[in-house]
Amino acid sequence: MKTVKDLKVKGLVVFVRCDFNVPLKDGAIRDDNRIVAALPTIKDLMAKGAKVVLMSHLGKVDHKDPEKCEADKKKNNMAPVATRLAELLGTKVVFCPATHGEELATCVKGLKEGEVMLMQNTRYEKGESKNDPALAKEWAALADAYVMDAFGSAHRAHASTYGIPEVLKAEGKQTAIGYLVEKEVNALKRVVDVKEDARPYVAILGGFKVSDKIKVIERLIEKCDKVLIGGAMAYTFAKALGNQIGTSPFEEDQLEFAKSCYEKANGKIVLPVDCVVANDFDNPTEIKVTEDNNIPEGFMGMDVGPKTRALYVSEIKKAKTLFWNGPVGVFEKEEFVEGTVAVCKACAELKDAFTCIGGGDSAAAVKQFGYKDQFSHVSTGGGASLEMIENDGHLPGIDVIGE
Repeated sequence: MKTVKDLKVKGLVVFVRCDFNVPLKDGAIRDDNRIVAALPTIKDLMAKGAKVVLMSHLGKVDHKDPEKCEADKKKNNMAPVATRLAELLGTKVVFCPATHGEELATCVKGLKEGEVMLMQNTRYEKGESKNDPALAKEWAALADAYVMDAFGSAHRAHASTYGIPEVLKAEGKQTAIGYLVEKEVNALKRVVDVKEDARPYVAILGGFKVSDKIKVIERLIEKCDKVLIGGAMAYTFAKALGNQIGTSPFEEDQLEFAKSCYEKANGKIVLPVDCVVANDFDNPTEIKVTEDNNIPEGFMGMDVGPKTRALYVSEIKKAKTLFWNGPVGVFEKEEFVEGTVAVCKACAELKDAFTCIGGGDSAAAVKQFGYKDQFSHVSTGGGASLEMIENDGHLPGIDVIGE
């Protein structure tokens, strides 16, 4: 697969799909990590004399409700990203407030070699998420080459992630992946296709819903030696196996799947053996640890208990390859961080192992607890990393780049 290193782009207009979906509050960027992550690709193209056009989505835009649509557009304006990007690059970044038409075309045509332009939020366009052929064709007509560097959006076949490169490839024009996507692909290959000498392969899956992760659970059971289940999804498994879960959340329609999945796994799935429980989620007046994995009436599970922590740590210590997606408790609340901290620490202390965080809340947790730099790879795309495992290394926004 061609990477940005292989491109000859002096004097050419290069469209780069970035992931600038940064958290904003009152128009201010709260975390610029995603902008920083895009800098190597942008700087490389600038140095090669390309005319660099950056595009990204930001937040969601509801096109069904005109009033909501306008409010979403105002809230998710890309202008603050252009300002921060200019500061990080130490050079002017042209901001184009248009997403189509003459204004966009004029902005692109006005670029000189080595200059950078950021286009307004791609989701301002109704046809973006539908991969509208007319929109993809209009955008592609302005570009001489395309670079995919938004791993967090690579699982979506949208106009900006799939439509543009599809058109340009058909025209024989250059398409490539950027440095960020190259790094993600190389790292995640190691948890998709695990060699015998890289085993035991241990996965830790947490989070809220089993239904969100059905395919990845099935895939990981095939690929892994052990799958440790935590978070709220553990209560669906517990209930399916006949345990009492008190007022803990569970998915009624996933009970059958959870039971058959556990049975098929033949010992690979490891579930909590005790829990930290509370009598209320927001304002608990009583917090206690259960003797086993049965939760008394009037209480809900909030974290894995000390016996489970010890069990999970012992399994993690055996790993030579490890993938983690989803915290094992409500780590946002100080009283219930111990399970997630124990998992963090055990993973971070592994020697001679490849440890991969699959984005999302797990990435936030390792950063919060100060362990981020002790992992081999922390993915920038939660959904994309899970889908890459589900689909044996394939994602539409990367596959379309091709050979």
